[in-house]
Amino acid sequence: MRTHSCGQLRAEHIGETVTLCGWVDRHRDHGGVIFLDLRDRTGLIQIVSDPERTPNSYQQAGDLRNEYVVKVTGRVSQRPSDSLNPRLATGEVEVYADHIELFNAVNRQLPFQVSAAETENVREELRLKYRYLDLRRERMSRNLQLRHQVTKTLRRYLEDVQGFMEVETPILTRSTPEGARDYLVPSRVSPGEWYALPQSPQLFKQLLMVSGVDRYYQIARCFRDEDLRADRQPEFTQLDMEMSFMTQAEIFALNEDMVCHLFKTVQGVELSRPFPQLTYAESMERYGTDKPDTRFGLELVNVSDLLKDSGFKVFSGAIASGGVVKVLPIPQGNDAISNVRIKPGGDLFKEAETCGARGLAYIRVRENGEIDTIGAIKDNLTPTQTQELLERTGAQAGHLLLFGAGDTNMVNKTLDRLRQVVGRELGLIDTSQLNFLWITDFPMFEWNAEEKRLEAAHNPFAAPHPDDLHDLKTARSQTYDLVLNGFELVSGSLRIYQPEIQQQVFELIGMSMEEAHRRFGFMLEAFDYGAPPHGGLAYGLDRLVMLMAGEESIRDVIPFPKTQQARCLLTAAPSGVDAQQLKELHVASTYQPKSST
Repeated sequence: MRTHSCGQLRAEHIGETVTLCGWVDRHRDHGGVIFLDLRDRTGLIQIVSDPERTPNSYQQAGDLRNEYVVKVTGRVSQRPSDSLNPRLATGEVEVYADHIELFNAVNRQLPFQVSAAETENVREELRLKYRYLDLRRERMSRNLQLRHQVTKTLRRYLEDVQGFMEVETPILTRSTPEGARDYLVPSRVSPGEWYALPQSPQLFKQLLMVSGVDRYYQIARCFRDEDLRADRQPEFTQLDMEMSFMTQAEIFALNEDMVCHLFKTVQGVELSRPFPQLTYAESMERYGTDKPDTRFGLELVNVSDLLKDSGFKVFSGAIASGGVVKVLPIPQGNDAISNVRIKPGGDLFKEAETCGARGLAYIRVRENGEIDTIGAIKDNLTPTQTQELLERTGAQAGHLLLFGAGDTNMVNKTLDRLRQVVGRELGLIDTSQLNFLWITDFPMFEWNAEEKRLEAAHNPFAAPHPDDLHDLKTARSQTYDLVLNGFELVSGSLRIYQPEIQQQVFELIGMSMEEAHRRFGFMLEAFDYGAPPHGGLAYGLDRLVMLMAGEESIRDVIPFPKTQQARCLLTAAPSGVDAQQLKELHVASTYQPKSST
């Protein structure tokens, strides 16, 4: 039907007769000569029709409008020197249309302009409702092609370079709730019983290691019924990997090589290796988060030991209660940040408040080491303490020191949030940088205050650090994340493969062996037949493509995403179903709509 794609034509095609198919991107009548921009997913080409040179197509060209679907046959010609378009790959040539065939017209008013030349800012709700039109637009088409290039490159690297095997794992499986909520599917043939959609292929990929697969990967669809954010979706895609007989260092080396290969192949970007590493404890101490953006400084400074006996009770009381006092030092913060912004009602105060902070203590550093702050802080700092504080924080004249005091988690969360806000505001972030960082040695467990029990910090299958086997309650796990510019890109671990250690972990999270066997008996039984040492990880593929595309939401790199309310505006899902369908599934809804009165 066509000899070339629209974006393929170059100067070497001049003189050839070609046939193209696509959508009319723009239509322009320049005093008797009609210009069309014809578009397909490969790009744009200019089509020309005039009554003397192409009389057979002239009338039809005049009748075409934006988004009409057409076939054009004509001769490739050199563009006049005054109409060359260096912004287009096809900008040296144009096609004189000898014949135009209309496949389909547009019979409704377009909800928004699709043309690459249009710059209107379309509401996301409208874009999602008419996603098939949105995907025609240059930005979304480019993102979709980038996603394809990423997955193709990853597949080829894993299979052809590293000898991985792609294995599909079930979508309908059993519910093993440990983390986010499951999406449940009723079984018609087994009344009263349910499948769950997988939150990840975790159990199956470990079983594949027991099966001797050795190196497994999968572009896996996963489902989690959780609250949504800009970088989360109820259904999402992982690059899932699992490997036998590999150390953590070997897993890191393989993945760093893959990531470097990906960025070089797809975007022509050279990354330096090895990627830096930080332990979880170091990351929390220095940045207040386990996914720090290291493209800029503003590191936190713990001054708890310096202020534990302070007469300022906000500081000393926080430390006495088991909390901390930390400082966020901001160079030139005196000029950039006013007191109004720090005090109640100010924007930075509100940012801190959303993290649980009751206020923001501060010190402004003046010339000659003088400080300016509220009297309650200044009067309770000795000259020696003041000097030590300035030395630890590296504060010079013009610095603003923001304090967080209280529960450690709250302080870290508050100062991390402020660090990001201030970093963006002061232009400290080099957006051209790609800063990868491994975070290692996460805690094995964390305390669930509501249920008054330990729970697995990542999942109950992560192996404890070999140096901490004497006390699993306080153990570090052999868990690792790969962070890119403040986003968690990868999460994984070495796995428990000894049944006795797995049993101890289940006991510590309050799961009896009866319960463990009810939920995971098939895997525990498999381990009794000889499980190899193994480990793995999973990339958030949507998030990876989002970062490579420079987008702020994963919805802009997913063909048909859900909204933050987990709704599909295109198909109006979720929706009601027929009563007969529910009857066949032996399911009844208990939902009662709220009264409108």
